[in-house]
Amino acid sequence: MTLTVLILGEATNGRLAGTSVEAIGVARALPGTTLVGFLAGSTARAAAAEFGRFGVARVYAVDDPDLDAAPLAARVPSLKAVVEKEAPSVVVVGGTTNGRELLARLAAAADLAVASGVTEVSDVAGGVRVRRPIFGGRATETRLLTGPRVGIATRPHAFPAAAESPTTCAVEPAPTADIPPARLAPKRIGVTATASTAGPGLTDATIVVSGGRGVRSPENFHIIEELAASLGAAVGASRAVTDAGWRPTSLQVGQTGRAVSPQLYIAVGISGAIQHIVGMISSRVIVAINSDASAPIFRVADYGIVGDLFQIVPALTAEIRRVRGA
Repeated sequence: MTLTVLILGEATNGRLAGTSVEAIGVARALPGTTLVGFLAGSTARAAAAEFGRFGVARVYAVDDPDLDAAPLAARVPSLKAVVEKEAPSVVVVGGTTNGRELLARLAAAADLAVASGVTEVSDVAGGVRVRRPIFGGRATETRLLTGPRVGIATRPHAFPAAAESPTTCAVEPAPTADIPPARLAPKRIGVTATASTAGPGLTDATIVVSGGRGVRSPENFHIIEELAASLGAAVGASRAVTDAGWRPTSLQVGQTGRAVSPQLYIAVGISGAIQHIVGMISSRVIVAINSDASAPIFRVADYGIVGDLFQIVPALTAEIRRVRGA
């Protein structure tokens, strides 16, 4: 029996977001699937065509600029109409803030059994089995999603991006659905960017270099930024650094900051308090650089370097630049 999987896409600057490409990869890995995409917003039709690069032959687009400034609840009537028409067994979305909210609202409207923060997916008889970290990464839960429809919000970077498999993509308007005026009423009237460093965004980066109290002063933090720049990485920081005002709170990784899941996480001068570890424990590879061999960070690190970070980090940065010809 063919399984229909609906992928909820998200567009960034008119392009399909990386987390959506990861979601397509998850959908394609399920056996015997027919893939259908969904996008909404002012650039929905243009971005929807990108689904075809990754083997999705049909996409529903709600090309409505009013949705850009409206709450995500305004997209649910059209999305529910797609679900009723296509009757997907599985709905998959990249686990961004918007993705998780949209899936939750759809679950309430269309009776989906859902799980978010998912890092593994497998198809089993009678449902879809997923695994995800819980309790701040201190345990891993296995959950069986059953019922006519299930929903999965992936953890960013927990799955590889779908390989390109170009196909002709038919972009169709979503079934007509009335949007209650109350859902369009709260409009976003402005966005103020938080202070950040150059380079990729912290939550979207595939490599993150974070600095901690071991850097000793804000004037020394440039060695973290230089290492990050040599790798094309995002810069992060421990709570000790942001509490001291060395770097803005938008760079804080941890329980009270950002949760990141990069392919590579480099912790420099970070002791490894549990509050920090829960924010980066799902990173694919963790490298720790610290002068204290007994630091807790080494218990979760895949690779550890014990030594003076003021010697190790500049040498590492120089070697990376040499290899890359920078």
